[in-house]
Amino acid sequence: MIPHNSTRRSFLCQIGAAAFAAPIARSPLSAALANEKVNIACIGIGGKGASDLAETSVGHNIVAICDIDEQRLGQAGERFPDAKRYTDWRKLLEQGDIDAVTVSTPDHTHAPATMAAMQLGLHAFTQKPLTHNVYEARRLAEVAAEKGLVTQMGIQHHASARLKIAVQVIRDGVIGKVSEVHTWTDRPGNFWKQGLERPDRADPVPEHINWDVWLGVAPERPYVEGLYHPFHWRGWWDFGTGALGDMGCHILDPVVNALELGPPNTISAEGPPPHPESGPLWCIVRYEFPGTPHTTDNLKLTWYEAGKQPPRDIFLAPDDWPGSKNGVLFIGEKGNLFVGFPEMPELFPKGDFADYELPAREDHNHYTEWTSAIVSGAETSCPFSYSGPLTETVLLGNVAYRSGQTIEWDSETLEAVGTPDADRFIRRAYREGWDVAGL
Repeated sequence: MIPHNSTRRSFLCQIGAAAFAAPIARSPLSAALANEKVNIACIGIGGKGASDLAETSVGHNIVAICDIDEQRLGQAGERFPDAKRYTDWRKLLEQGDIDAVTVSTPDHTHAPATMAAMQLGLHAFTQKPLTHNVYEARRLAEVAAEKGLVTQMGIQHHASARLKIAVQVIRDGVIGKVSEVHTWTDRPGNFWKQGLERPDRADPVPEHINWDVWLGVAPERPYVEGLYHPFHWRGWWDFGTGALGDMGCHILDPVVNALELGPPNTISAEGPPPHPESGPLWCIVRYEFPGTPHTTDNLKLTWYEAGKQPPRDIFLAPDDWPGSKNGVLFIGEKGNLFVGFPEMPELFPKGDFADYELPAREDHNHYTEWTSAIVSGAETSCPFSYSGPLTETVLLGNVAYRSGQTIEWDSETLEAVGTPDADRFIRRAYREGWDVAGL
């Protein structure tokens, strides 16, 4: 942990920043609270980062923006001309007037940038999955708690009425105790490619790209036009977390939330033989959890991806039910509950619930919830204390698949019992010169 008397510059030197200016003391958050405006810095402002920037800027001050792509940076700078611009997030964190950060980078940079910001006392909004590996998720949750920071993981579906309805239906016992849950997604599909071989070539790095900072803690790889930046990094283990990492934090969220699940006991996976560098063409992951008040003694959860889904007959849905490309099916003692992404909840068999009316709930804004909590000192709905363990559960599916083993999980020690081959997928080694204090 950074010593209390350390300056912003001395801490940043520990995470590999080469040459920093003189120490700058951060302005106290009370200044933001006085006028109810938070000074926000946005790390990653292309793709999802563009909407994160737009949403969190409402009613607050964007004082700094960062992207490794100067073209994207210039476009965002036109919308926020008063924000200082950076192509290196470590340089951004030297700026002394920042209260909070958003981190909307590729997965491998989520934890390093977020941890560095939190060590400086900055509140954090970090996109899903919270981290690239299980160990990072545990550490972000621990440090956020130690420092009393307002945090939120970017899973905006959590704020939707439909997921709130699904959670309440389960908590109210409408379908009785749940024994199984099935979850599925159409990713990666046509969204990005997996099962890839790395090409044996290197292209010149464009002048507007800061490639070294884009790589960050990941292994050094040559720049190849269109292969990683700006989007297809998702298909590579160095940078992404596959379809499970991309959609699992969304789709498993109502499951973990409604059933109040702790860590799983065991995790197993099937799919094509694991490739050391690229995610699978498809994968099915099976989790088993200890029981909770909302489940039977042993809960089974199955994850399907790449368009694979549970057998149609277990839904107990009408023959003309259209189904969903991304969804959750809870199987209970009294019937089943479906909730989709984006379909509304439905109870099956229809006739058994003809007299039941779904509860009324409302959407709220996932972004302003975070900024409002910074001002008021309230709690968010997806703080790292919740989203960290959720991310751990999601990413354990990748550990099981990549190790080729059934994982018996010891959550206290962050170990796959008797499976040392899994250790390298639980915690990765960072590239030389990119060590991050606290990780």
